[in-house]
Amino acid sequence: MAAPAEQPPHSGGVKRRGKAQYVQAKRARRGGGGGGPRQLEPGLQGILITCNMNERKCVEEAYSLLNEYGDDLYGPEKFVDKDKQPSGSEEEEEDDAEAALKKEVSEIQASTELRLRRFQSLESGANNVVFIRTLGIEPEKLVHHILKDMYTTKKKKTRVILRMLPISGTCKAFLEDMKKYAETFLEPWFKAPNKGTFQIIYKARNNSHMSREEVIKELAGIVGCLNPENKVDLSNPQYTIVVEIIKAVCCLSVVKDYTLFRKYNLQEVVKSNREGSQPNPGQDAQVRNGNKTKLEFRNTEKENLKSNESDSAEDKNNPQVVVEGSKEVGPLSETQIEGEKGAKSENGSQVIEGSKSTESDLALEKN
Repeated sequence: MAAPAEQPPHSGGVKRRGKAQYVQAKRARRGGGGGGPRQLEPGLQGILITCNMNERKCVEEAYSLLNEYGDDLYGPEKFVDKDKQPSGSEEEEEDDAEAALKKEVSEIQASTELRLRRFQSLESGANNVVFIRTLGIEPEKLVHHILKDMYTTKKKKTRVILRMLPISGTCKAFLEDMKKYAETFLEPWFKAPNKGTFQIIYKARNNSHMSREEVIKELAGIVGCLNPENKVDLSNPQYTIVVEIIKAVCCLSVVKDYTLFRKYNLQEVVKSNREGSQPNPGQDAQVRNGNKTKLEFRNTEKENLKSNESDSAEDKNNPQVVVEGSKEVGPLSETQIEGEKGAKSENGSQVIEGSKSTESDLALEKN
């Protein structure tokens, strides 16, 4: 029987790559194109989109929706080639093979690099959250245009996308960095002579070092310093300051009609007011029965008022007798009145006789 072939031993200087390195390389390729950032970082503008357990389908719907309305607002997309960074003097000779290899790889990447697009998906750093980087457009204007059209037409255009929030700027998610960035970021909306009512919406994902109360307090203080006439309104504000923190990146934006457009939820904004409340048939029947009973109660009240008025008029014309020991009062007929008169006379004589007897009893007691 032939002995099994022995595997050649690995050379001492060569090590196998770990699984984590392959995973990181796969994630790096998701950004696509190799141009620009591949993940959410400070200094970007874009649109933050939440979805329901299907990020790939969410990205497809986002591209379709944004391109449709982007072409409507800004016209067809004009492609812009990424500016190539200078690779240094080409006349310099490389001293070692490693530097030469790096140079060759960079040249290949530059030649095959995709052109920067108007919308580009990036790694957000949180599950069920997609960030679409934008170039050459105003995210808040585009998203408001989308929601306004869907709110007017009530036409549903997405299945996976839940909320779509414009992000006008990003910075590091540390309180001092956020304060410094917000002082200039909020000026177009709240610095005098501009003013308005506002509220602050805060959400943090994969971040535990930030305090919600501190962030809201600091941002509200900055808005008040820009113009003392800016007031807080939690019911129907003119502006809503959106604060979305993911890991170490803070996303900021100022949006309008936040309450009207159902917190910028694409699934809710297409519903009518009746569908938004979602009453069931049993509740409708109860409402109808309640209205019917209210009408009946009002009719009975009117009838009682009329009867009371007629009773008061009859009381003026007909005398009434209060029977001792009872509280019932009623109108009397003529025959009853005559009978009552006779009864009164008899009762009066009985009262007189009773009083005489009581006087005699008192005289006997004195004696």
